[in-house]
Amino acid sequence: MGDLHSAPANDTSLQIDIPVLLPDAPDVADACTGRLVAELTGRDGVNWVHVLSAGTDQPAKLCIHYDPDVLSLGRIREIAEGAGAAVTERFGHLLWHLEGITSARRARTLTDHVLHQPGVQEAMVSAGGAVRIELDRTLTSEAALQAALDEIGEHLAEAAGHDHGAADHDHGAEGHDHGGIFGEKTEIIFSAISGALLVLAVVLPYIIMPPAWLPPALLIAAYGFGGYFLLHEVIDNLRLHRLEIDALMLVAAAGAAALGHWGEGALLLVLFGLGHALEHYAMDRARKAISALADLAPPTAEVRRAGLVSQVPVGELRPGDTVIVRPNSRLPADGFVTLGTSSVDQAPITGESVPVDKAAVADAALASARPQTLTDENRVFAGTINGTGALEVQVTRRATDSTLARLVGMVAEAETQKSPTQLFTDRFEAIFVPVVLGSVFLLLFAFLVIDEPFGDSFYRAMAVLVAASPCALAIATPSAVLSGVARAAR
Repeated sequence: MGDLHSAPANDTSLQIDIPVLLPDAPDVADACTGRLVAELTGRDGVNWVHVLSAGTDQPAKLCIHYDPDVLSLGRIREIAEGAGAAVTERFGHLLWHLEGITSARRARTLTDHVLHQPGVQEAMVSAGGAVRIELDRTLTSEAALQAALDEIGEHLAEAAGHDHGAADHDHGAEGHDHGGIFGEKTEIIFSAISGALLVLAVVLPYIIMPPAWLPPALLIAAYGFGGYFLLHEVIDNLRLHRLEIDALMLVAAAGAAALGHWGEGALLLVLFGLGHALEHYAMDRARKAISALADLAPPTAEVRRAGLVSQVPVGELRPGDTVIVRPNSRLPADGFVTLGTSSVDQAPITGESVPVDKAAVADAALASARPQTLTDENRVFAGTINGTGALEVQVTRRATDSTLARLVGMVAEAETQKSPTQLFTDRFEAIFVPVVLGSVFLLLFAFLVIDEPFGDSFYRAMAVLVAASPCALAIATPSAVLSGVARAAR
């Protein structure tokens, strides 16, 4: 797609905004852009196809160099639009949300599971529950991918994205319940119970003379409560042929028990369970922050049509509709003021701390035909708060295309992106766990090489396993996530 190309002497170019040809591609870097270029390249009369980078306020463009003696302007535009429609129809972009993702490890497991489904080109599941999928419709479908998630106990909470023309889907509040008898708090309550049992088992002999069986029983119970969710996570990962830190922690706890150090093993499980619970809490806060952003716009609007005023759902508003905004109410849609004056608090969208004065446009017809010429005094956004004056606003964008909706979509899309540090950590963990487990397995057979009993080799292997368990990572990572999410929410 480079810009260095020797064009033939008889060459004319046509530039078309990429969002016009690929309305559902999230950005110019999407694979569908490359597919469109490949689809057009090599056609009779087409000399060269490349992408012109987007400017600060302009979308990226597809530049098509063609021979006007072979193809007319109308025909090359028709070919480009047809190729874009073909790519759009075949390759879908889904942005879903899962309820109950408790950790980044679970998100990685689900990412691998989705990537292994036939027809999936790209996939990423975030720890916040956002799921971004690019699929080939000739090989799979939405229903097949939902069934693949159902297989491992995950269900869609809502579908906040689009898929090349399909309507949005509302899957209600049904989600995978990672809780239990205490609901969403089950994990942290189990961790607290495990910690309490561990403390009781250690302290009790210093207070009273308990029966000999009681401290071991308390430690075994601590193992049960502390390892319950961890065991479920490990089983799910093993089904997908994955070895995560969860598996290492579980084996380390079992190794500590094998050495007779039940207290140390229970402590590992308590700390790891606490880390899981903190991470779950952080992800829950992130989901609530995004939900609160999406709820800024009111659910209904007062719209005047044919001289009659009625309440309609915001999703039914169309460009050109006139909505009535009462004092001290939220604006339902993007548009411009056609009647009235007021001050509007735009902090939810722009962050401005001072309300902005709004006034009616001088020529509504001109503003409707050329919305890009609107000034800040005339333009209003969905989700902002009107002041003391009543306004009439002409809608310029559908609810799904409003500034607020695009902001929510950008946040959800950004959730599925990973920083270089996160990618490095994932790669490190994928290597670290198998290497540790493999080393421990080899150490079990050290007695064959050096002159020592098998019991000594076993003890050394278990000691290495317990020492290598990333307990600090289990606590530090969720704490860092929690701190970052809290700062971002503010």
